[in-house]
Amino acid sequence: MEIKLTAIGIIHTDHKTKEEAPIQGAFNPDTVGTVEIFSEFAEGLKDVELFSHIYLFYHFDRAEPGELVRHPFLDDTPHGIFATRHPCRPNGIGITVVRLTERSGNRLTVQGIDVLDGTPLLDIKPYVPRFDCHPEASDGWFAGKANRKKPSGRE
Repeated sequence: MEIKLTAIGIIHTDHKTKEEAPIQGAFNPDTVGTVEIFSEFAEGLKDVELFSHIYLFYHFDRAEPGELVRHPFLDDTPHGIFATRHPCRPNGIGITVVRLTERSGNRLTVQGIDVLDGTPLLDIKPYVPRFDCHPEASDGWFAGKANRKKPSGRE
């Protein structure tokens, strides 16, 4: 089954290469970026500034589909792609939670962004702690894994 998606905007960051981008935005919470919403979708931003955090859904446009079992960035043991957040996925859909610091017309200023400059934006949803925060959730294989730089050759 084929599904067609349309970009609603573009993400602007200082991350020009995959090597420059952090593994997760939480590793660099002060990194600033801009989310530009195309004019035909700008009306949909009404009231988004009332939220402190938002989800950005985007297309990994510079990642190729990869193996279904692979070495992730934070572990040296292979895991199934659906048990990782690796960018080389069957459908190349990325998600990140960012702090929304400002809205100016069709532009959002965000912090904690881990996305490459020029990445196509697919959707935005508000982060709602009442729905999205699950303190009882397990970390799976991430438990006890220290933050580290991306190992070379893992894409």
